[in-house]
Amino acid sequence: MPLADGAALRWSGAGGYALRPGWDAEAMQLFALLKPLLDRQGAGADWTIAQLGQSLDGCIATHCGDAFYVNGPEGLTHLHRLRALCDAVVVGASTASLDNPQLTTRHVAGPNPVRVVLDPRLRVRADARVFRDGAAPTLLVCDAAHRAQAEARLGAEQVIALVPGADGQLPLPALRQALAERGLRTLFVEGGGVTVSQFAQQGCLDRLHLIVAPVVIGAGRPGLQVRRADAMAQALRPPTRTFALGGDVLWDMDLRG
Repeated sequence: MPLADGAALRWSGAGGYALRPGWDAEAMQLFALLKPLLDRQGAGADWTIAQLGQSLDGCIATHCGDAFYVNGPEGLTHLHRLRALCDAVVVGASTASLDNPQLTTRHVAGPNPVRVVLDPRLRVRADARVFRDGAAPTLLVCDAAHRAQAEARLGAEQVIALVPGADGQLPLPALRQALAERGLRTLFVEGGGVTVSQFAQQGCLDRLHLIVAPVVIGAGRPGLQVRRADAMAQALRPPTRTFALGGDVLWDMDLRG
């Protein structure tokens, strides 16, 4: 929605948001990074963005699962900004179980998003914070075979039950449709690597923010995994932009093509 006169941003139907004059280079770079997300309006609000933080050798954690902290504090602030700008934040069962996250906007100003936990086989404990802290609504997405158990745990209004595909994965286009029917149209897929990769593999990511830290982990847990290319001509080469994020580099990848 266009902001009122006197605000930092101005809106035009042709060009989207623009930053008013007088801001320093750091603010202008932040605006340039977030403008594609800020411009999502009306019929164009159906959009899914993801973030992954990784090492120079493509790992999101050590082989033992230690990910604190691959990226610097600026990456954490950016993650909270994305939460605040989206209708819902999506995480997989492993992230919800291992990190027991709050998925709120504690480090920035802005509303908490609806929290969506992908847990086909109900691996996440019923007393996880996202289900009990009351900080924001939480939806549980499960295999339709476990619908009754999930609804008994949380209530029918908090459960989205889907029939897995032949590969055993939840059909993410159907999930996006189910969330849109609840008014949740701009989605942020926060993690982990498997969940982000599944969104990419099923063609359900419009944008990926890949934050690379100047560290080498060695034989750690892999980050983004997409369709294997046998020749470089087959490799995915999306349009990209790069931004400095403290000591890290953020690759903004446009995956709509």
